[in-house]
Amino acid sequence: MARVAVVGVGAIGGVLAALLETTGLHEITLCTRRAVEPLTVKTPEGAVTVKARNLTDPKQAGAVDWVLVATKTYDAAGAGEWLRGLAKDGAVVAVVQNGVEHRERLAPYVEEERIVPVVIDCPVERQADGTVVQRGKVTMKVEEGPLGAEFKELFRGSKVEIELVGDFKTAAWRKLCTNAAGAINALTMKPAGVLHDEALGRLALEMVAECVAVGRAEGARLDDSVGQQVLDMYRGQPRDSVNSLLADRMAGRRMETDARNGVIVRLGEKHGIATPLNRMAVAVLEAGNRDEGSGVRGRP
Repeated sequence: MARVAVVGVGAIGGVLAALLETTGLHEITLCTRRAVEPLTVKTPEGAVTVKARNLTDPKQAGAVDWVLVATKTYDAAGAGEWLRGLAKDGAVVAVVQNGVEHRERLAPYVEEERIVPVVIDCPVERQADGTVVQRGKVTMKVEEGPLGAEFKELFRGSKVEIELVGDFKTAAWRKLCTNAAGAINALTMKPAGVLHDEALGRLALEMVAECVAVGRAEGARLDDSVGQQVLDMYRGQPRDSVNSLLADRMAGRRMETDARNGVIVRLGEKHGIATPLNRMAVAVLEAGNRDEGSGVRGRP
């Protein structure tokens, strides 16, 4: 048994907690800003109710064995407040977030050798009543090594596929290619089905091509087929599937624009690579972020 804390219990954090619950092996703590009702996750195998302690104040946090950080990427400082107590005795911190800067975000708060970056793929949405709906299978990729193997062992017996990868950089950039195209959903305020449109499909391919070019410059191994694979993935989803960027924009919440498209622009500038389409997406979506809290609400 391990003491495992989940920091950030949105859609992804909820799925992680449910997977841990189904192992029947761990003592689970949910770390949230506000008290949550009993967490229920509707999975393809049935509903899972997570039996966990819920903390709402970082000062209440005691030491655990593992911390799974599933906050939004822009809330590293908030996660860091929790880590002061949760990781004070040497807990390993798994960062289950979007983007390619997992270690960089949490390095100010915990030693880098204790950080395990994780890429997750999971079609999931959090409903207004707090229920988390998992639409399909969960897969995760984690950096190969002793800590990666321990992370995988945490989920033994649950319905998740975890792959230990030697080239985590490529895995993270491959996921970023998917996220880059997902900005089209937030820009159009429409779910996955919008990418069946031919013009928008071509736009997705071009946005992914920018990401591939920057990723290669950063050392990721990405071939020219990635764009079509990403587009095929979106077109294979249920047409009403909503990614997290779109969900946040529809709800008037701050979006993870920088971690999904902004990093492509930033690192593109570093390597002298033009990224006009991702730059446009960042400019438009960041304008939406500035409207967050002003009472403006997106509508599907």
